[in-house]
Amino acid sequence: MEQEPNTKPAQMNKRRSITKTDVQQFLLRGRAFIALILVLVVFTVLSPGFLSAGNIVIMSKHVALNAIVAIGMTFVILTAGIDLSVGSVVGMIAMVAGLLINEGIYLPQLGVIVYPHTWMIILIALVLGILTGALTGFVITRFNVAPFIATLGMFYVARGIAGLLNNGYTFPNLIGRPEYGNTGFEILGAGNFLGVNYSIWIMVIYAVVAHIVTTRTPFGRHVFAIGGNERTAELSGVRVNRTKTIVYSISGFCAATVGLIIASQLVAAHPQTGVLFELNAIAAVVLGGTSLAGGRGSIGGTLIGAFVIGVLGDGLVRMGVSSFWQMVIKGAVIVFAVIIDQAQARMQERIALQKQQEMEIPVVENA
Repeated sequence: MEQEPNTKPAQMNKRRSITKTDVQQFLLRGRAFIALILVLVVFTVLSPGFLSAGNIVIMSKHVALNAIVAIGMTFVILTAGIDLSVGSVVGMIAMVAGLLINEGIYLPQLGVIVYPHTWMIILIALVLGILTGALTGFVITRFNVAPFIATLGMFYVARGIAGLLNNGYTFPNLIGRPEYGNTGFEILGAGNFLGVNYSIWIMVIYAVVAHIVTTRTPFGRHVFAIGGNERTAELSGVRVNRTKTIVYSISGFCAATVGLIIASQLVAAHPQTGVLFELNAIAAVVLGGTSLAGGRGSIGGTLIGAFVIGVLGDGLVRMGVSSFWQMVIKGAVIVFAVIIDQAQARMQERIALQKQQEMEIPVVENA
């Protein structure tokens, strides 16, 4: 009887059992959700009433702001980039809205001051956010500047512009004047639909749209391809520079949205609005499973990560923890999240190598 090799790997002939590696993969992939459950349990035990209806509403409004910025940051990090300017863009857009409402647009050629309608103010602010992100993307792609340096530069530029718009002072009482038709701006931050604050609805809408874009459109596939291997993506026909520019424009758009919401909620615009928002956004994205190396992540994971950061921050405030210790803890969370991300990447590489080796080993059996 002759013996001939069977091309099917041995694993196909055996019933697969759950291994230690499977458990580790499950824990790593679900780390954000597990962390959220742990944080909720801990603060519920330490602070009775932490999960009260009123506190949940407050936490959700705080989470919404970070989540919206983090959604834009997810697109950037998926391409292996980074955007350190989002916090400054938040402050700049808030000041722009304050300037348009309180002082209008002066046209020296005509000698008049134009006060845009509220919806026009929102539109102008959003477009400015998009253009700011597009400018950053252009610098990165056209001049081959590292994203860290380009966005760090925009970080200072946007923050400086925010201060220059009113010489470092706040624009107060952003309620507009009926005769100018620019009233109602405060509704954006304080309004509700079905008992839920507008900011939360905006977060949900942005998350749904972003999820669809990243999972069901060619653009989303291009974003992942660039993060996975930019050179290969370019050789495959992906317009890398255009995609990157759009990605940073999305980040600017999300940051502008948050700037408008905060100015509306406070009915005031301060040049220091949005300080450290970039760190919270990065923490949420990385904690949610998006790799800093690009090419791997999800919008759903980012939302969970934003809730972890938001619940952690609100819980620490409720416990009376110093703001300085809060910064220490958030910094530690970012480092820990990156360490876990690297561990997951190494494990996936090891599993892929093992599968490749198993496929190459022929099995000899009696004919």
